[in-house]
Amino acid sequence: MMRVVATAGLLVVLSATAGVAERNLIPTLDNQPDVCPDQPPEPGWMQDIDVRESHNRLLIQQIYRAQSMQRIVEAQSCECPTRYPPWEAAEGVFFQNFAASEYWEIVEATSEYRRQANELRREAMPICEAAGNW
Repeated sequence: MMRVVATAGLLVVLSATAGVAERNLIPTLDNQPDVCPDQPPEPGWMQDIDVRESHNRLLIQQIYRAQSMQRIVEAQSCECPTRYPPWEAAEGVFFQNFAASEYWEIVEATSEYRRQANELRREAMPICEAAGNW
């Protein structure tokens, strides 16, 4: 019985994989975005952050994302500079409010910014879809 279940599971995986191959999806290391190709890169210090401090990078990314969704909703526009501005504002929030915070404070703040961004995303998504920027 266990072999039948395992074989059936393998067939499901192989069928799903075959569907992917039929669509000619080829994995690539190219990280070029489909939307707004001139997005500003993360600041170099964030890209080079020590793994033990990566929770700080995650927080700044969520601050940036929440700010982005907020700007879109406020402006009722999804122009590329509105959606993907330079990182300075997110960095400023981090350095002013969280740079000296303990690990668990960073984790809590990251969760809160993620929640805010997800709530705003519901309003921002249709605006960006209408502009072809989603």
